[in-house]
Amino acid sequence: MNSSDTSPANKPAMPDDWPLRPWVLTALLGLAGLAVHFASDGGEDVPWRMALTAFFFFGSGIAAFTIDRDYRIPPAIYALICGVVMAGIAWRVTSAGDRYGDEAFWLAAGLLAVTLSLPLFQAGFHLKRFATPYSDTHYFVWTDAISGAGALAFTGLSWLVLALLASLFELLKIDVLSDLMSEGWFGWMFSGAAFGAALGVLRNQIKILATMQSVVLLVLSLLAVPLAIALVLFLLSMLVSGPNVLWEATRSATPILLGCAVGAFLLANAVLRDDDADMSPSRIQRWAALVLVLGIFPLTAFAAVSMGTRIAQHGLSPERIWALIAIAVATAFGLAYLVSAIRGRKAGWRDYLRQSNLHLAVGVSVLALLLALPIFNFGAISVSNQLARLESGAVSAEDFDYSALRWDFGDAGRAALAKLAKSDDAERAKGAKIALAEEYRRYRRVDAAEASDERKRRLANLRIDIEDPALRERVELRIASQQWSCEKPCIAIEQSVTGNTHKIALIEGGRINHLFIDPTEPLAATEITGSDMEAMEDPDYPNLPPPQVTARSKVEIREWTGKRIYVDGKPLGEPFE
Repeated sequence: MNSSDTSPANKPAMPDDWPLRPWVLTALLGLAGLAVHFASDGGEDVPWRMALTAFFFFGSGIAAFTIDRDYRIPPAIYALICGVVMAGIAWRVTSAGDRYGDEAFWLAAGLLAVTLSLPLFQAGFHLKRFATPYSDTHYFVWTDAISGAGALAFTGLSWLVLALLASLFELLKIDVLSDLMSEGWFGWMFSGAAFGAALGVLRNQIKILATMQSVVLLVLSLLAVPLAIALVLFLLSMLVSGPNVLWEATRSATPILLGCAVGAFLLANAVLRDDDADMSPSRIQRWAALVLVLGIFPLTAFAAVSMGTRIAQHGLSPERIWALIAIAVATAFGLAYLVSAIRGRKAGWRDYLRQSNLHLAVGVSVLALLLALPIFNFGAISVSNQLARLESGAVSAEDFDYSALRWDFGDAGRAALAKLAKSDDAERAKGAKIALAEEYRRYRRVDAAEASDERKRRLANLRIDIEDPALRERVELRIASQQWSCEKPCIAIEQSVTGNTHKIALIEGGRINHLFIDPTEPLAATEITGSDMEAMEDPDYPNLPPPQVTARSKVEIREWTGKRIYVDGKPLGEPFE
């Protein structure tokens, strides 16, 4: 094919040697870096700023990997589309606030869709559809990864050289470079320009990239044999001991199994290469690749069983739905590989497998894009599942995870929690009210039964010396929802009232924790506006430690040039009023 023929239909798959490419990409990504800085400066929570940032970042990056000397318009259109798509996703993620529970996954799905579509576009899939040669797609997958990694490494090295030069000039009291390095706009522009220059040079070296690709695949293929042996031993052990040992040994069975499946996928393809002619002549490596191909499906099947077991125990959540999708994709690859091996029998199975890679890459790219769009609400789906489990009795009202509805399911979860708080079932209403009163997510995840036992223990330590029933209930809910309160005997008394806000003294040990509660506010809207812990010796008793609260301590407020708190006749804290 003549490289001078520049019509899109006849455009060669491989990029031309374009002397101006390094300069063009330096200018393009340098300006893009400057645009990214000014778009994002101080606007991490502003949707339109994050949308512009994503547009400049991804649009320019895609253009840098696709633009060629005589092939500019289609890459520009493709880069524009990718920039707009990522800008829309960034807008959605930033404006979501806490209304959903899985915003980060939208961005990840969009990034996956763009990443998978890049080598497909470079190989001409938009022109040839499924007639696109697999070797072209495979070439761009690896050369993009190698050139991108090389450009990133050069960018880091450039910063190191710049830092050394800045230190050198500082010896002469010249701080220009140091001052520039501290400027955000310069950092983005310099990084973009350095990355673009390196990427332009690397993509001009077709032969070098092809050689580097062969070297990388050769090194990776060496790992295929030990992994294949380990996989065989693992599956044989599973036949003897049964899969239950996985769930008993660790709660992380699913990610471990998926990680092994991904490793088997990468190493099998490292051996298989573009075609049989490029494969390693080693029969051992070829048999190892077949073992890895056949092992992907059982690994993903076990991962599916592991996730199914967890969902049966705890129900759906947005995170688990995304995990199910990942497992489904991995299982699809495993099944396609298994069918390819059976269908192709001897030598033919490798061509079927390579074609499966192309088809699955297209399918996953489309699926990822759909998941990134505002089509599905996994929070609402999860809430429906959790409420169904509660109604059916699969989980008791006492063991139900109300906190998950408060923090992990977005607006749908909080709306469901508000309804449960009005339930005629006292246990459900109480659990929902406690969750609504929570002001922060627990530092660690605990199951509902453990959280319930922890709340019971804290409430057993609490004594409320307040007459108002509504205020008493609010204090109890606040203590039940706070992880660190009432770890030892504690007493709550009303200290003062300002408007509708009641200042509550929570006395625990030798300390006072002040809670500010407005019983007229919705539970989810209450906040601790002051929670300073005080442990001060009374001036009248300088040699005595502060009094310690016990379950039978007498707590009172006495006149003392104002008012103060006394425990068992001894003053605690400073006077108030």
